[in-house]
Amino acid sequence: MKEYTIFDLQKKMQAGKLSARKLVSKYLDRIEMIDRNGARLNSIIELNPDAMNIASVLDRERDSGSIRGPLHGIPILIKDNIDTADKMQTTAGSLALEGNHAKQDAGLVEKLRAAGVIILGKTNLSEWANFRGKNSTSGWSSRGGLTHNPYALDRSACGSSSGSGAAVAANLATVAVGTETDGSIICPSQTNGIVGIKPTIGLVSRSGIIPISHSQDTAGPMARTVADAAILLGAMAGFDGRDPATKAGVRRGFTDYTPFLDVNGLKGARIGIARTLFGTDKKILQIMESSLGAMKQAGATLIDVEIKPSDEFGKTEIEVLLYEFKEGLNAYLASAKPKTGVRSLADVIRFNEENHKQVMPYFGQERMEQAQSRGGLKSRKYLSALKKNHRLARTEGVNMVMSKYRLDAIVCPSGGAAWVIDLVNGDGFSSWDMDSTSYSSVAGTPHITVPAGFIFGLPVGISFFAKAWQEPKLIKLAYAFEQLTQIRKPPLFLQTADLGL
Repeated sequence: MKEYTIFDLQKKMQAGKLSARKLVSKYLDRIEMIDRNGARLNSIIELNPDAMNIASVLDRERDSGSIRGPLHGIPILIKDNIDTADKMQTTAGSLALEGNHAKQDAGLVEKLRAAGVIILGKTNLSEWANFRGKNSTSGWSSRGGLTHNPYALDRSACGSSSGSGAAVAANLATVAVGTETDGSIICPSQTNGIVGIKPTIGLVSRSGIIPISHSQDTAGPMARTVADAAILLGAMAGFDGRDPATKAGVRRGFTDYTPFLDVNGLKGARIGIARTLFGTDKKILQIMESSLGAMKQAGATLIDVEIKPSDEFGKTEIEVLLYEFKEGLNAYLASAKPKTGVRSLADVIRFNEENHKQVMPYFGQERMEQAQSRGGLKSRKYLSALKKNHRLARTEGVNMVMSKYRLDAIVCPSGGAAWVIDLVNGDGFSSWDMDSTSYSSVAGTPHITVPAGFIFGLPVGISFFAKAWQEPKLIKLAYAFEQLTQIRKPPLFLQTADLGL
């Protein structure tokens, strides 16, 4: 199946060569062939039984001359921690939430439906968005099982938006929605060779998303091209009365990011090179030097900058997440109605213990237990940790470095190549892999990853991040880099990586 962009598909539908129903049918066939059989990626946890009916409605609208926008009739996938008021469940991949049918769409889902998308289904994820146990395996959930990387099936698809990343890379939908607290959009995007955007906190509504942290959580687009990611971001963005953080986005956000797709976007740009976040892997360093050379050739000014590794606020970041997870999850579960009857974090912990053979065969729930032991959000320990995080990551981190060097963006590797899946010991990525995401996550600022190269056929990405509300600049830079380098290649669904042995 050819990898069509949103623009390609709209052109075909406008010409009468394709309908939304036919497109849904093609994707469903491909899901059956690759996700359920064949490679068995296992990236989709549930399909939408109403997808074909929705496509029919949108086809009739098109036939009558009514087109809602660039996403009219486009099938997308969304992560299974985002509420949909339909026949699909919202479970965060956990058997503890089995049977949870939301009464109301998440704020971003309301906007996407209004834009004319067809929600094809929900994607698998690292259970509870990877905030259950310490030695977890990315892409595994008790309800959905294990998601595989389409470039090498024995390699991790990363997490927690593993299903969204693998599905988009394998062309099981046009685009997908992921969520991130720290790395959960960027890591699966770069590991699966696609584009991912982690927006500024407040650009996209979080209402109706099973939470970890109100100070760091956000949803964002995952796509095969920067242009498709920009289109999806615009449709997701905007004010939602259920999420007070979106008030700031009314003045500073956009509902259309396509005007910033500038093929000459690198010319005259000032790019900060955060070498302290590069790590020591020689293959990664070679890819980065090649990428920087391409930027310089395109007219960018490259400036080495000093930004400290994120371990300075690593422990306090976890502390903030523990407090906010307990508060946020209890609030969400108070109105949820899974058939298991869980209504609080304490109930989830108890359910997991009582069903440990099905729920915890590989790793435990240490994070949940730690969160349950924490107090409220007025705790001095919590407030002190949050203040320290914002000072180090935002005030003395991203903001200070960008202002000091008058930068348009900071650049570093998005992470390393996908590691071999290990259900016994859990994830095997090195500590520096997450340095690229922690600054923007804790600071609440935007971040985009674009394919930059391959190591033994496994994709790796390059990251651009900046101050809050700088999505237009990042999209401009990332698009120019993508168009200049044209790195991405579709996956081959190999059983293992070709190490040349």
